[in-house]
Order: sequence, then C-alpha cells, then structure tokens
Amino acid sequence: MSLVKATATIGGLTLVSRIAGFLRDMLMARYVGAGLAADAFLIAFRLPNLFRALFAEGAFSSAFVPMFSRIVGAQHGDLAAGKRFAEDVLAVLLPFLVVFSIIMVVAASPMVWALTGGFPDASPAKFGLAVDFTKLTFPYLLLISLVSLMGGILNSIGRFWVNAAAPILLNIALIVGLLFFHGANEVETARVQAVCVSVAGILQFGWLLWACLRADIRLRLRWPRLNDQVRRMLRIIWPAAVGAGAVQFNLLISTALAARFLREGAVSYLYYADRLNQLPLGLIGIGVGTALLPTLSRQLGAGDEKVAAHTQNRAIELVLLLTLPAAAALTVSAAPMIRALLEHGRFTPTDTLLSSQALAAFSLGLPAYVLIKVLTPGFYARQDTRTPVRIAVASMLVNLAGNLVLIWHFAHVGIALSTALAAWVNAIALWLVLRRRGHFLVDARLRRTIPRLLLAALVMVAVLLGLNPVIAPYTGGPLIGRIVALSVLIGSGGVAYLLVARLLGVFTIAELRKQFSRKAQPR
Repeated sequence: MSLVKATATIGGLTLVSRIAGFLRDMLMARYVGAGLAADAFLIAFRLPNLFRALFAEGAFSSAFVPMFSRIVGAQHGDLAAGKRFAEDVLAVLLPFLVVFSIIMVVAASPMVWALTGGFPDASPAKFGLAVDFTKLTFPYLLLISLVSLMGGILNSIGRFWVNAAAPILLNIALIVGLLFFHGANEVETARVQAVCVSVAGILQFGWLLWACLRADIRLRLRWPRLNDQVRRMLRIIWPAAVGAGAVQFNLLISTALAARFLREGAVSYLYYADRLNQLPLGLIGIGVGTALLPTLSRQLGAGDEKVAAHTQNRAIELVLLLTLPAAAALTVSAAPMIRALLEHGRFTPTDTLLSSQALAAFSLGLPAYVLIKVLTPGFYARQDTRTPVRIAVASMLVNLAGNLVLIWHFAHVGIALSTALAAWVNAIALWLVLRRRGHFLVDARLRRTIPRLLLAALVMVAVLLGLNPVIAPYTGGPLIGRIVALSVLIGSGGVAYLLVARLLGVFTIAELRKQFSRKAQPR
C-alpha cells in the first residue's frame, strides 16, 4: 500500500473514530451527566488508559513494528522469522499482563485511594463505585495489549486499515451500552459503561485475531524466555513508554488533584472540556502529522537541510492556519458550544458553565499542542528520540507545579490553564533546541505570516463575541435549532477569519495543497 493511500485510509478511519467518540460523549452527558457517577467512571477508565499507554499501543508499536519489519525484510519478505519473533514477544508479554492485571484488580481499592484520596469531599459511596468500576474496566488492559501486538504485525505487512478501525469498536460498544442498556439512574448507567469497556476489549481482540487468521498469521504459545531479540525490544520500548507516560501522567495528576481537592463533578468538567479540545487537534494531526515525518526523513536522507527547513516552515504555516480559528472559537464561544452539544438530560446549565470555563482554558494551549506535532518530527527524522522525551518529562513537571499553584485560586480552571502552559513550554523548548542545533530557523515568509494570521484570528474573536449573545437562546432548544445555531456561529467566525487572512495575502489553499501533495517538488 502506498504512503498516500495508507495515510488516507488511516486518516479516514481516525475521523470516523473521532466522530463516534464525540457521539459517545454526548450520550454520556445525557445519561450520566457530570456528577458522582461520571467522576467514578472516569477515574476507573483513567487507570487502564494510563497503563495502556505505557505497555501497549504507541510505546509497544514504536519498538515492535520496526524490529518485526527488519526481521521480515532481512528474510526478503518471508514471514516465518517474524512470526517466531512475535511468538517470543507474546510468550513474555502474556504472562506478565495476566499477573499484572490480576494484581491491579485485587489492589483496586488502595490504587483508587492513592489516586483520589478517597474523594474527601464526597460520600463514601463514590469511592466504592470507583473501586467497583476499576475492577470492571481493568481487563481492557490485557486485551488491548494483545490487540497492539497483532495490530503491529498487520501494520508491518501493510494491512493498516484493520488496526486503524479497532478504536471504532470501543466507541460502538459504549454507544450501544448507553442507548440500549442504560439503567434507571446515572449510577447504573455508569456501571454498564464500565462493563462495556471490557466488552470493547473483547471485540477489538476478536477483530484483530480474525484479521491475523485471514492473513495466515497464527501465533503459537511458547514457554517464555528472554532471548537477545526480546531483550533488545524491551530496551527500545522504555524511552517510548516514558514519552507516552509523560502525557498520561499529566492527565493522571490533573485527575487526581481534581478528585482530591475540588468539588464533585470537577473530574467530569475537565473530561468533557478536554474531549472537545482534542477534536480539532486530532483532525489537524491526521493530515499534517502523517505527511511531515516521512517527508522530512526523505529530505534529510538526501542531505538537503534547506529543503527540510522549508518544509517545516510551511507545515507550521498550515497548522497555524487551521489551529488559530479553532482555538479562537473554543476559547471565546466555549459556553454556547457546550450548551448546544452536551446540555440535555442529566447535564445541567451549571455543568455547561463549569465545563466551558475549563474548555476556554484548555484551548489557549491548542496551537502549542499542534506545534509539538510539527516540531517533534524534526528530531525523529534525525533519529533523535531521546530529546523530545526529556522535554516532555520537563513539561510534565511544569504541569505539576502549575497545578499545585493554580488549583487553589482557579479550581478546575487552574488545572486546564496549567495543562495549556505546559504545552507551550514543551513547544517552545522543542523550537529552541532545534534552532540551537541549526536544524530549524523561522524564515522570512513565516515571520511575515504569523502576525497576519493573529490579526485574522482577532477579527474572528470580535465576530464571535458579537454573535454569542444572539445565538445563545437557540443553543438550548430542539436538536435542529442547536445544529443551525452552532453552524451559523462557527461558520460566520470561520468565514471572517478566512476572508481577512486572504485579504492580508497570507497564502492560498491551492498553494498549500500543492506544497503537501505527493507530486510537489521541494524548492
């Protein structure tokens, strides 16, 4: 499968997963709300997600896939040696995951207490619910880790779409649980969601197993042994795990502080706000993130540093063009957006107000989150994986310090502000290191473009501030009215932004399309 086709396939399926995930959040807001039950479920779901990032998916794939591909490549495409390596990895991975999962389920109570402090300001029932839900969700870790192993094999042989479609099954399982098996109250519905998490793991495991069998990949269970290849993979996986863990630990620390020190519902407010904030980040990353790394790697491999710098400058232009209006809309119009999308059922006007405050704070860091995705390939393309990890760990410490300072003055909004601040520290540090090494310089065109984009974003902010009170009465009515109101609000702001950007001569869409097309030639 060509890179362009693979990128389009993965990007399309990721988009479907994002849409399904947001539909899931809308239904969760309707049936569970943002109180005791939602907080307990989100705490329970946060724990397996943390270990999933450490042991599975990104960290595991970054070590396993290159090794598997090299082994198969050395055998001129013969999968036999690759299968043997995968069986050796499975022999070590499976017993570890089984034992670890059993320990975590047995130790669910002290683990949840360590994370939440027992929810000091809530009833004892909330802590008990979080423990029960954790026991129901933790089998997901075992299953998703096995999914990562099989998905890595399929990615290595060019069957990207199977693994890319797997996250959709998680969202489908949770949506089905919310629509057809929700309980008489929010607590019972949250319990169903916890069960559905592990059901989703079973579905994803079955999906990948079926795809492997179809590809004639059958892994036998062997007696575990740490041979040279497995040891090498374990050595490689730790830096990636630390990098992935920095992001997850940021979220874990924020969740823990909200659970320990803030009012009931704070965990939920941060969750819903972050999910909305992540939506444009994920969609923008589909196009730029997948195209930039191989492009830079190819240009640097040819020894053309100037062309690589030009490509990275144009990538920054592109992400700022797309991200600044998203950040403006999510910051200035957070309240009407959340009211239109989430305020119904058990999600109250108070929940809307408090969630929108967190969303506005999160969104201040949205350009930084995307810039990190553009600047990090500048290290990876030069085979430097350690520097971005060190910077990510440093930003995690900044986030922790910011949380401890700001939470007392701004409650859950302080946590969101600290997250945005840490993202800017991360992005600026990446840029400074690249500049110091002579690997990236802001060119004259980018210096000219950035202030013009900021001016266009300010015009968009003025338009949104004028429209917010006009649109607000229509964002709490029937569904069609909400959709129309939100479309008018976002559409008007977006049109104003693009018109000003075009009048200022920033660049044209045709030029951007040419720059990032497969046929574009570097200048």
